Amino acid sequence: MDQSDLSTVSARSWQLSERARKLTSSAIREILKVTERPEVISFAGGLPAPVTFPAEQMRAASDRILRDAPAAALQYSATEGYMPLREWIAARYSQGNVQIRPSQVLITTGSQQALDLLGKVLVCPQSPVLVETPTYLGALQSFSLYEPRYVQVPTDDAGLIPAALTPDLTAGARLLYAQPNFQNPTGRRLPVERRRALAAFAQNAAFPIVEDDPYGALDYRGEPLPTLLSMAPDHIVHLGSFSKVLAPGLRVGYIIAPEELHFKLVQAKQATDLHTPSFTQRIVHEVVKDGFLDTHVPTIRALYRDQCAAMLAALERYMPEGVTWTRPEGGMFVWVELPAAIDTMKLLEEAVAQNVAFVPGAPFFANEAQRNTLRLSFVTVPPEKIDAGIACLAALVRARI
Repeated sequence: MDQSDLSTVSARSWQLSERARKLTSSAIREILKVTERPEVISFAGGLPAPVTFPAEQMRAASDRILRDAPAAALQYSATEGYMPLREWIAARYSQGNVQIRPSQVLITTGSQQALDLLGKVLVCPQSPVLVETPTYLGALQSFSLYEPRYVQVPTDDAGLIPAALTPDLTAGARLLYAQPNFQNPTGRRLPVERRRALAAFAQNAAFPIVEDDPYGALDYRGEPLPTLLSMAPDHIVHLGSFSKVLAPGLRVGYIIAPEELHFKLVQAKQATDLHTPSFTQRIVHEVVKDGFLDTHVPTIRALYRDQCAAMLAALERYMPEGVTWTRPEGGMFVWVELPAAIDTMKLLEEAVAQNVAFVPGAPFFANEAQRNTLRLSFVTVPPEKIDAGIACLAALVRARI
């Protein structure tokens, strides 16, 4: 039979779910495609500096695991995660009167999966989800699959304002999503007084506060503030990750949650991927179990502190009057606000043409976007390139004022 005689149906005519039709690409991931060109000075991706990856420790750990426990490392394992790693995490978060149990810890395939699992378990279509203004784009992308109604919680230069959590604002909410430490995208850190107020609010709230904390260890002075989890352990869902302190390619994160919620999260994970890879969990545990992070993380802090200082100095040197920015005490990001008339999506096109990239701020807003904002990441760019990139960006801004 001639092939041309066959009746065919292309994939274009297949019916997608309503959920799939509403999916959008991450603005950051699309920008990162441009930044793969070697000549581009990229302040766009929130990627850890590769020089911080402990490759030799990973290699040695892998060798020991494959020598001593190859079958277990390469086999299916429990959905909850590798027990020695869960015990290590529980012990690290147990302080004073706060005791975290391994039964509260679920190992996830990166903390991004933790967001997805929380969306599956807690969010229904049109149920209110409280988020900071602005908030982490990846959280919006993940929760949006479950069709919530976003409610923006007011913020200021110190971060989320607990006093804004009135009964009217929080009515019917399923969760409050927050990043108290060096927030992505603003770099802000929530002060201790506001942490106490937020923890007190959580104890009487009809929904959990999700404390997403991938950057907490990256405090430049090594003086971390207490977590919300330590203040209200029965009312906080804490997310953590090894991506920023070891390596993101391992895709190992975790959720610490009250056991009633933990049980449902485990069921949701079983339906998603059965379990986080056994091998990478064991590598992480093998590397961290004897205190490696206590000597490794300070080297990351020192590097990022110097890179941040270089960016702040360049912004001070080149940016025209009317431009403001955050001055983070840790983490990976600086948040910039330009004069109101400047749309940073349009500015990005001009910047990329000059081989400089950043992330426009609009996608970080759940509802009413502020289009005159942008996020800069400094951790993968050497100081001399930071200076050149900010000088170029400032010239483009000045031309638009």
